[in-house]
Order: sequence, then structure tokens, then C-alpha cells
Amino acid sequence: MSHYIGIDVSKATINVHISKNSQDLVLENSIKGFKSLSSKLKKIYKKEIENIVFIFEPTGSYSEALRKYCSQQNTKCFIINPKQFSNYAKALGVEVKNDIEDARVLSKAIHLAKDGQVKVPVFNEDVEHIKELMSFYKFTKKQTTQQKNHLESLTSKKGDKFSIKELKKSIDESKKKELRIITEVQTVIDSKDEYRVAYDNIISIKGIGQIGAIVLFHLFLKYPDANQRQITSLAGLNPIYRQSGTSVQSKYRISKTGSVLYRGTLFMAVFSAVQYDKNFKAFYERLKEKGKHSTVAQIAVMRKMIITAHSLYKNNKKYK
Repeated sequence: MSHYIGIDVSKATINVHISKNSQDLVLENSIKGFKSLSSKLKKIYKKEIENIVFIFEPTGSYSEALRKYCSQQNTKCFIINPKQFSNYAKALGVEVKNDIEDARVLSKAIHLAKDGQVKVPVFNEDVEHIKELMSFYKFTKKQTTQQKNHLESLTSKKGDKFSIKELKKSIDESKKKELRIITEVQTVIDSKDEYRVAYDNIISIKGIGQIGAIVLFHLFLKYPDANQRQITSLAGLNPIYRQSGTSVQSKYRISKTGSVLYRGTLFMAVFSAVQYDKNFKAFYERLKEKGKHSTVAQIAVMRKMIITAHSLYKNNKKYK
């Protein structure tokens, strides 16, 4: 019999609800706090400690330390989707919204878990390293774009010469920083033969450049057991449709779940793919002949590129 521990994770603390004795705890969101929780649970559950399941929401960087600790300690978790948890709390009629109450509700949310969702989390140091580097790259890229826009505005109206000069220097440094970040990511990939081979297989697809190959490699490495349908969903390219009776009937659209970095990078790759690869070009033109809008056809090509890349990654083959 499993025992469920609800944990509400915030920046500095974790609120814990232990259902067996209805105890509420507030501990540090740190290794010290997690060890203290483990000690308390061992005293309460004794031999049944192996049947413990932590239930918590992913809260970005705040929950990563807990996920890593659970992976190292071989502790099973149900990491619940925040939207799903919010709807569940509303369904229970929970009117009070605070950390203590959230932990209590989380301890009851186990029946929302689907097959395979209660498991020991996987924590791959290389995946986390690449993730942090690509987040930094995305942040730097955004800064570069903002500076370029500001420079364009100043230049068009012949603005302050000092500001223009400094902006040009700053943009140049930002571009160099982008290159340094990508070089560091490439170093991680080149550090292991299996990584390098997988990366080479992905980049063999015409249209997918260095950045595209990196983000796809990271996606596949992060979710090693995902099938093609799950991979397209994780990239936010799965089609969704809303219908309610006869009054609400929306058109199909992509879900846009997951990181926008996947979609943004691959959307640019589509233009090269339909121009230089006969297979993607034929697929794109066939959709256009059926009357599909250009954007719809491009998204379909993007989805096909991800599925193709995933197949190459899984089967250790280059694109032909």
C-alpha cells in the first residue's frame, strides 16, 4: 500500500502534508530540508518507507532540487500538471488558496495519475546542463534582438551618436556571447561518442542547422522513452480541437505546450527543408494543392521533421 505525501514547493520553503497523521510541515527548500523530511517520514512509516510517493507540481527551477533528490534517493513521485491540479482543487470546492492547503490537496490527487506517471524521476546531469545553457542562449538572443531594435530606432531618426556607438558595441558582444554559449553546448555533446553520433544523425536532415539539432537532441535525450506522438506533443505541435454542443466548434490548432524554443528554431528550418529537400518539398506542395494555408502546411512539415529526426535518433541512422 502506497502512502502519499503532498508537497507544495516555493522559492525558499516546501510545505508538506503527511496524510497518515494529518501533520503539516514547513521545511527549507534545500538538501538539508529534504533530509529532515526523510528522517521524519522514516520515524512515521518505518518499514513502509519504501511505499512513500511524493506528489508535487513542477515549479521551474524551484522544484528541480527536489526532483534531483528524489532521483538520487530512489523515491517515487507523481509530478502533477499545474493546470490539472488547479482544476482538481476547484472540483473539490477548495476556496482557501495557500501553501498549506495546496499541500493537503496534493496529498489527495494521486487518482489523477495515469499509468507510468508514478515513478522515480530521471535526472540526467547532461540534460540539465544543456537546458541551462540553452535558456541562457535564449535570454542572450532576446537581449540582442531588443538592442538591435533600439539601435534601428535611434539610427532612423539620427539619434544620439554616443548611444548608437555603445549599442553597436553591446550588440557585437552579445553575438560573441551567443557563440560562446553554443560552443559550450557543443563541447557537452562532443564529450560522449553516443551523443556525437546522435547529434550527427539529427543534423543530417537538410534544413536542420546547429541550433535546431541541439534543441532536438536535448528533447530526445530528456525523454528517452517517448514515442513519436508524445515527442510532437512535448514540442507543442500536437493538434487540439475544442467542441461543446453545437455552439462551440473551434478549428484545429497546435497546443503550443512545451518550450517555444523547439517550435521557434524548427519553424525557421522549415523554409530550408522545403527548398532543398525533395521529400519535404513534395509533402509541402501536396498540402498546398489541397488548399491548406501556408502556415498550416509549414507546421505539418515541422511536425514531420521532428518525427523523422526522432526516428533517426532512435534507430541510429543518418537521413537519406
